[in-house]
Amino acid sequence: MGSMFRSEEVALVQLLLPTAAAYTCVSQLGELGLVEFRDLNASVSAFQRRFVVDVRRCEELEKTFTFLKEEVQRAGLTLPPPEGALPAPPPRELLRIQEETDRLAQELRDVRGNQQALRAQLHQLQLHSAVLGQSHGSPMAAVHTEGPSSERTPLLPAARGPHEDLKVNFVAGAVEPYKAAALERLLWRACRGFLIASFRETEGQLEDPVTGEPATWMTFVISYWGEQIGQKIRKITDCFHCHVFPYLEEEEARRGALQQLQQQSQELQEVLGETERFLSQVLGRVQRLLPPGQVQIHKMKAVYLALNQCSVSTTHKCLIAEVWCATRDLPTLQQALQDGSSEEGVSAVAHRISCRDMPPTLVRTNRFTASFQGIVDAYGVGRYREVNPAPYTIITFPFLFAVMFGDVGHGLLMFLFALAMVLTENRPSVKAAQNEIWQTFFGGRYLLLLMGLFSIYTGFIYNECFSRATTVFPSGWSVAAMANQSGWSDKYLSQHSMLTLNPNITGVFLGPYPFGIDPIWSLATNHLSFLNSFKMKMSVILGVTHMAFGVFLGIFNHLHFGQAHRLLLETLPELIFLLGLFGYLVFLIVYKWLQESAASASTAPSILIHFINMFLFAQSPTNQPLFHGQEVVQYVLVVLALATVPILLLGTPLYLLRQHRRRNTQRRPAGQEDKDSDKLLASSDASTSVNSWNADEEKAGVPGDEEEAEFAPSEVFMHQAIHTIEFCLGCISNTASYLRLWALSLAHAQLSEVLWAMVMRIGLGMGREMGVAAVVLVPVFAAFAVLTVAILLVMEGLSAFLHALRLHWVEFQNKFYSGTGYKLSPFTFTVDNE
Repeated sequence: MGSMFRSEEVALVQLLLPTAAAYTCVSQLGELGLVEFRDLNASVSAFQRRFVVDVRRCEELEKTFTFLKEEVQRAGLTLPPPEGALPAPPPRELLRIQEETDRLAQELRDVRGNQQALRAQLHQLQLHSAVLGQSHGSPMAAVHTEGPSSERTPLLPAARGPHEDLKVNFVAGAVEPYKAAALERLLWRACRGFLIASFRETEGQLEDPVTGEPATWMTFVISYWGEQIGQKIRKITDCFHCHVFPYLEEEEARRGALQQLQQQSQELQEVLGETERFLSQVLGRVQRLLPPGQVQIHKMKAVYLALNQCSVSTTHKCLIAEVWCATRDLPTLQQALQDGSSEEGVSAVAHRISCRDMPPTLVRTNRFTASFQGIVDAYGVGRYREVNPAPYTIITFPFLFAVMFGDVGHGLLMFLFALAMVLTENRPSVKAAQNEIWQTFFGGRYLLLLMGLFSIYTGFIYNECFSRATTVFPSGWSVAAMANQSGWSDKYLSQHSMLTLNPNITGVFLGPYPFGIDPIWSLATNHLSFLNSFKMKMSVILGVTHMAFGVFLGIFNHLHFGQAHRLLLETLPELIFLLGLFGYLVFLIVYKWLQESAASASTAPSILIHFINMFLFAQSPTNQPLFHGQEVVQYVLVVLALATVPILLLGTPLYLLRQHRRRNTQRRPAGQEDKDSDKLLASSDASTSVNSWNADEEKAGVPGDEEEAEFAPSEVFMHQAIHTIEFCLGCISNTASYLRLWALSLAHAQLSEVLWAMVMRIGLGMGREMGVAAVVLVPVFAAFAVLTVAILLVMEGLSAFLHALRLHWVEFQNKFYSGTGYKLSPFTFTVDNE
């Protein structure tokens, strides 16, 4: 947790890797995940780098693995996870893995091709059998069925025509059912009726050889006269992609052919079964080879891509790499290099070097802090070594959310939902869920847990549980005293179900409620007026405190980066401006709470009018001061606040300009350049960064003489003017922005009240009138539960979450957090599943 408050110190390390041991050393670094490689070949294209051939071979293997994986999934099988931690294979193993994988892939292609060919052949035999087995009857039977006694038989024999000797031919086959009607219609029109066609649907469904799904076919037998008609029929059937088979005229011959086809189908099914059994054996070998092979080739490709970022020494005996590494991990890095290079009889060297670039930001997180750090990083990754808002966000974010979402019942539901995810977080089925909404909730389970817990706390403060007040302690109000002195009649009480609380009656107010708001307020007609005033003032107090804390955190940034001038020229004026105006407003609120009583409430002065008169340097005769000398104090505070504006605007630019001119007039000592160039980065002091990087915003991270030569006063003045305007106007707008705590809290309470009144109260009333309370309350409570979860938990919860997010990003973090850095992306083989 030490690195949570500020990012860790990161050093730039140069690695000298012997060529023989470079692959092993980089593989060791990938297993540890400690360093981020810098690309030393940025000007070299990807096709001209040293290890591009090895990368291509790995990519070809990945393509083969993709084919094997698709074949396994096509067979309905699953790949088991790889067993144990598999290291990156040695380079000499790549050829063996490639040969074995290619041989297995080719064998699988051959077996799969044979299976497809056998299935297609079996499908053809089954279609042919269906055509011969269908009872189409003889197509010419209709011509010769009428005997001599038929009424249509002519008395005289027909004259012999020119087509008397033509032979009747047959075309038989099968076609898809949706093509049958179009085929029959086109045959009739093209052949002008000189044919007899019979279409019948197959009795059973046949398995499609490609998709494997059962399908129905239409068999047909066409009889025709003449060769030209036959050519037309064959062309039309080819256009419709029909399966055409030979069709014998004699019934006995067709039966014999059908028996022969059935025998061939049985033999082919046996061969197909053997082929599928062999295919399952091949797929089993693929299941054993593929999971470890994918992991190993993925690691090998990552190693070669990292090696491509290294440069080659002039002697071509070692590779030179530059990596970012946390200072605390340098001993581990050195040990990993020694372990990786010991087998080759050579040693890799690592030493720290200076750098002019801003180092990356490294903040280590765990399961609990990851979601809170993600909220901060979504705004922007912090600059190197600046204060990290995440530890404070762990408390402030759930609390501000709970201020807007305060309800014991709703908070308890959210807490239990998050607690269930926390308790089952180690289950593989929970982690492997692919639903994006579930992954979002699961990733922020600890955030939801604290949000629900804080909502329960604020719910007790507001004394609201599903919009209903609970009497945990005895009320501090006595309605009997108010009834005795008010002279209420029975008729008045029957007409007014809710009464106005008046604490200015003797004996009514017996003392404060031990914790939270007194439940008697839920029965008063001025309940909303009381909560309106209370929550509005509470929002202002929380907002000013939150912003002042953000300004205070900026002190640690200035001290760490050695910018002591900013404490006097920026932080102190900002605190005077913020606390002199809005801190004074908080003081007035608290002072009025403590000073005024119920007896003087009607004549109590207005804080709002006092605050307006403070800026106008005016007085209001009808608004009495809260304390003696209030006007003088207000005038002094306004003058001080206005006096800090020019200090904020001109202080830092003039100081930097003076320092720049002083450095230019002083002579640089001789030999200083050589001393700086030979300086080793052996110091871990954060204030004298060994990376020679300066964190001043005006200096843009450019150190040394180069920064001094490029110092632009106009840019510094412009930057400071923007900062001053943003802060001064932001104090006003940000304070008003915190009033969203008041607005959303009242909205949530009123929406809960409306839901209870429109659903549960009506349901309870219906049950009492109809005498079927148990039957009526079941659907009523179900509707109440669904609406509570959908509207109050999901929609209202999302609204409060977004508003709390805005308060942290805009009102809190911009007081001290720049968010202009970039993350340290370590070279690692491990996939983070948290």
